[in-house]
Amino acid sequence: MKNESALAQVRDIYENRASWAKELSRGRMLIGYLCHFAPPEIISAAGMIPYRITGQLGDDIVEANRYIEPYGCPYVRNCFEQSLKGRLDFLEGRVIPHSCDMVQRIYGIWKYYNKPNYSYLFNVPHQVSPWSLDFFERELTFFKESLEKLAGHKISEEQLAAAIEVSNKNRRLIRELYDLRKKQPPKISGTEMLQVLLAGSCLPAEEYNELLEKVKEEATARKEDGKQLPTILVWGCIIDDIKFFDIIEQAGAYVVCDDLCIGTRTVLEEIDTTKGIMRGLTNTYLRDFRCPRTDHGPSVERFSYLLDLVREFGVQGVIGYALAFCDPHKLDYPDLRDYLGMHGIPMLLINDDYTLGNVETIKNRVQAFLEMLQ
Repeated sequence: MKNESALAQVRDIYENRASWAKELSRGRMLIGYLCHFAPPEIISAAGMIPYRITGQLGDDIVEANRYIEPYGCPYVRNCFEQSLKGRLDFLEGRVIPHSCDMVQRIYGIWKYYNKPNYSYLFNVPHQVSPWSLDFFERELTFFKESLEKLAGHKISEEQLAAAIEVSNKNRRLIRELYDLRKKQPPKISGTEMLQVLLAGSCLPAEEYNELLEKVKEEATARKEDGKQLPTILVWGCIIDDIKFFDIIEQAGAYVVCDDLCIGTRTVLEEIDTTKGIMRGLTNTYLRDFRCPRTDHGPSVERFSYLLDLVREFGVQGVIGYALAFCDPHKLDYPDLRDYLGMHGIPMLLINDDYTLGNVETIKNRVQAFLEMLQ
């Protein structure tokens, strides 16, 4: 790692993710994954480096429009665009889970028109039940077998256990960084925390632990400025660029927590393997993963976990971020807004097309929301 402050290094990795991934691969295969349902721990256990595929906020969709209709998730189309432009050519292959219909649809199109050496569709049930947990666990085995074929060797139980142990250390350290955001003023901002998470999505897990240790030490040593500002939790679709968080914090707030897939949904809880490695991964990545694409029942009590976060982090208001055509999040929003309102927590929803092109309108709405909180 470069000899510079930890958070400066995080910014460098965040801004140059592909370059860092290639530099740190040291000849190991880089396997891209589009969504978190296919556990990256299995990729690591195979001796490969998992790399989270993301888009490029605001990039013009030109090439992708030749292959897929424009009336679909702008984020998925943007990721496809990056591949068509050759910006993901360093990846040995792609893993695309059935997280939603648009992601499932892009798998076949992407495989046909932009062939990698390895392409895998990971099936994910939409309900949580005994049979769906068994189904998911079986899919994990199929996924492992496909990686074994690519790697040319078996993945042992010991290798899986070791990868999960390293991953759990990632999660513990990230939780400790989140804990630094519970008091005002937070020791680490929401924008910085998102940079940390995105930096980790392109690094080998061992390297990421070293970086997290340094960030924790640096953030803990910071002096408090005593400034009191409204505290915000950000909920919604994938956010893989710091611009939205920066808009909120520049408007005069602290983003102290989130409910995002690059965030609390995937990093705060450790993987419990006491009932077996595959069952532990199943429970973490299906049963306990709170993405709206998975049916957790019709009761509004399905949002109780979010209220727990609101209370734990002293959140005063929730700002949602919803992408165009993201039906799971948009259908959940009215129930979530009403549920939070019943508990005295106001919510603002920002709709976007993965460009933040109407930034002045967003700034004005966020500013008005924060003034209401004050």
